[in-house]
Amino acid sequence: MIPHGRVTSYGAIGHYLGSKGSARVVGWAMNASHIMDDVPAHRVVNRAGVLTGKHHFDTVNPMQERLEAEGVIVVNDKIQNLKEVYWDPTEELAL
Repeated sequence: MIPHGRVTSYGAIGHYLGSKGSARVVGWAMNASHIMDDVPAHRVVNRAGVLTGKHHFDTVNPMQERLEAEGVIVVNDKIQNLKEVYWDPTEELAL
């Protein structure tokens, strides 16, 4: 559900799924998701906008490369325009 050019956090996904405070559980569940083409794992970052899941990808910087290709600004493994690109999945519930 995470839109192209947007990011969300592990905690926001946990909250959306009804388990607020389960960011680490979401992170563990996503450990292998980078190998599934239909899971946009590169769009999930920690709450500060840091690319904490990048070590689960097969090559050096695919997470950053994919985000930058979508217009997200990343410097030193941190999203610079987090406020503009952050997407909260709980807002989808309000629609």
